[in-house]
Amino acid sequence: MAETRQKHIPVMLDEVLENLKPAAGKVYVDATFGNGGYTRAILEKASCKVIALDRDPNVKSRAEELKKEFGDRFEFRAGQFGNFAELVSEEIDGAVFDIGVSSMQLDQAERGFSFSKDAPLDMRMSCTGTSAADLVNNLPEKELADLIYKYGEEKKSRQIASRIAERRKTKKITTTTELAEIIYSVIHKSPNSIDPATRTFQALRIAVNNELQELENGLKGALLRLVPGGRLVVVSFHSLEDRIVKTFFNENSGKNAGVSRYMPVTPVHIVPLIEKCSKAITPTEKEISANPRARSAKLRFAVKKRLERNPGDE
Repeated sequence: MAETRQKHIPVMLDEVLENLKPAAGKVYVDATFGNGGYTRAILEKASCKVIALDRDPNVKSRAEELKKEFGDRFEFRAGQFGNFAELVSEEIDGAVFDIGVSSMQLDQAERGFSFSKDAPLDMRMSCTGTSAADLVNNLPEKELADLIYKYGEEKKSRQIASRIAERRKTKKITTTTELAEIIYSVIHKSPNSIDPATRTFQALRIAVNNELQELENGLKGALLRLVPGGRLVVVSFHSLEDRIVKTFFNENSGKNAGVSRYMPVTPVHIVPLIEKCSKAITPTEKEISANPRARSAKLRFAVKKRLERNPGDE
């Protein structure tokens, strides 16, 4: 087991701790528990409490291990971070989100997240509900093309959807390898470039797990539960996620940010709840070299507005 865990390196861990600033006696939420890398680091950094959230039932054994080790300082709550405000009813001093599929999920071939491993075409983080195979085999061709373009930013989405629609007339597409081969028939692999299947698989994963709406809801819930001066740290891995985080932070700090096309139109007048938000922070070359999964990561953090003080207050 220890050998397996070494492969799951928390992305931008030093930067997460630097900007979350864990302190003794405080309460933090790890909204995307996964293999527990951030949770462990926060608990080791300070004598604080961490509440961990995750909708993946496969993480429970790992959560039980940390519970035995850290006792009352650690608590796991099963659920998706889009329901942050319902799962976390108490005030908190900080929260961290690591958006997207976890390295543990990618490494479990049977989950169907990776096109590099032959497996059932699943991609469900919660292991329940509509799967990627359901979408690929049942969505009308135009809807499938639109989904691949919107969430994967794939320029050849229409050709890929057309090829999928043609194939499924004779045989259901049930595995990651089958889907990847269809994509390769439209976009040929070339050395030293991104795998042609990447964008389509990303799009399906986002759609299956409703990730962008979950992210927006999770950010709202976390900001609601933060105490004044509390800190919110988000690590994202592609432009759609980062755009939502940037827009959310800017709008809630009173900046005149453009509304993302992936989010509902936001009212013009928003009471600023954020007093400070960062620009995107990227991983060091050293980290990318040691952990290639970090290469597309971006970290942004925000600080909730402190209570206004009257001139006579100390």
